[in-house]
Amino acid sequence: MPTGLYDLDKVLGGLQKSDLLIVAGRPGMGKTGFLLSVAKNAAQKHRKHVAMFSLEMSNEQLVQRLIAQETNIDTQRLRTGKLADHEWELFTQATEVLGDTPIWLDDTPAITPLQLRTKCRRLHMEYGLDLVIIDYLQLMGSDSRTDNRVQEVSFISRSLKVLARELNVPVLTAAQLSRAVEQRTDKRPILSDLRESGSLEQDADIVMFIHRPDALEKDDVSQTFAELIVAKHRNGPTHSGIGLRFNNKLAKFENAAREPDGAYGREPQRAGAKK
Repeated sequence: MPTGLYDLDKVLGGLQKSDLLIVAGRPGMGKTGFLLSVAKNAAQKHRKHVAMFSLEMSNEQLVQRLIAQETNIDTQRLRTGKLADHEWELFTQATEVLGDTPIWLDDTPAITPLQLRTKCRRLHMEYGLDLVIIDYLQLMGSDSRTDNRVQEVSFISRSLKVLARELNVPVLTAAQLSRAVEQRTDKRPILSDLRESGSLEQDADIVMFIHRPDALEKDDVSQTFAELIVAKHRNGPTHSGIGLRFNNKLAKFENAAREPDGAYGREPQRAGAKK
């Protein structure tokens, strides 16, 4: 299943069935934007059925971001409703398009692996799921009887891998990184930065890190260069940094523009989601 990010697809071969994929980063790196970009591409362009479970944002906020990606109207103006006449027309068109897009949104707080499995199995039986997305792993509750958070996170990651195998679909989840990355001179994340890691690295088939150097230096960057580091790839190559473009105002990842020599340039180049 293509992600829509061409250079990432070249490395991964798209999202593979039964894989558990983790995309991690510090707060503000664009993890939710990445998940939504992948979800929208899969559901809208390829008509794949996507279930997205958000433990951090409400369904309304997610739909707002999907509309921003569809219309190229920044999220701040969508929140305030200060739109020009032609933008209201774009807004109306976007809600119709997204309403016909097979994405199911669920914002159950602290959802447990068992609850997640029950919901996914029901959707899979009724519609045929193709992709499960979670935002994000460390906010999930646990069905395990332990007070040790590392053990709980390990239980959650194992449960997600079992779900991917059981439904034979890719499960893509965001994860938080520890503050250790901020204490180093080199801010590029490494596998040991996974917060409450437990068995995250072991259970995941693919571990990716979002790294936006400009975001660490500037407070308000609307269009910025980003790197997606493929730190673990069980069945294929890793990559030290796939160039992408992140539009902060639209919370949207896009393919990076290329210079003539093939190097990545830094210049910039549906909402009734179903539950």
